[in-house]
Amino acid sequence: PGDRVALEGLWGGAVEECERHRGGAALLAELRAGRDDGGALRDALEHGELWVALEDDRPVGFAWRRGDVIAALFVTRSRRRQGLARSLFAALIADDHPPTDGLALPGDQATKSLYESVGWKARLLTMRAG
Repeated sequence: PGDRVALEGLWGGAVEECERHRGGAALLAELRAGRDDGGALRDALEHGELWVALEDDRPVGFAWRRGDVIAALFVTRSRRRQGLARSLFAALIADDHPPTDGLALPGDQATKSLYESVGWKARLLTMRAG
């Protein structure tokens, strides 16, 4: 139960940041897929989509992988710039079926910079009405 509460707290921080970016609400809706946050997290863990970075057995970051796409990459503000996002990325890439794409919301320069620092390049910009 404590782990679940800590993970939900981490998710809450990610949601707050995501909602501040253009496209964030749409990404969250896609990740939630009609479920509440607890259900979405539980399903993601059960299906191996959520990769969690732990520090002293407490979640401090996560990567949410949907098929071949890193849909979300988040590290709590107090633990940033310490290589955690890069470590999560490296773990995903070391998987038997590594992702081939990663999402970065408009204005999320940190995520875009991480992808570029490992040689990934922007190759698609999706435009949507509304």
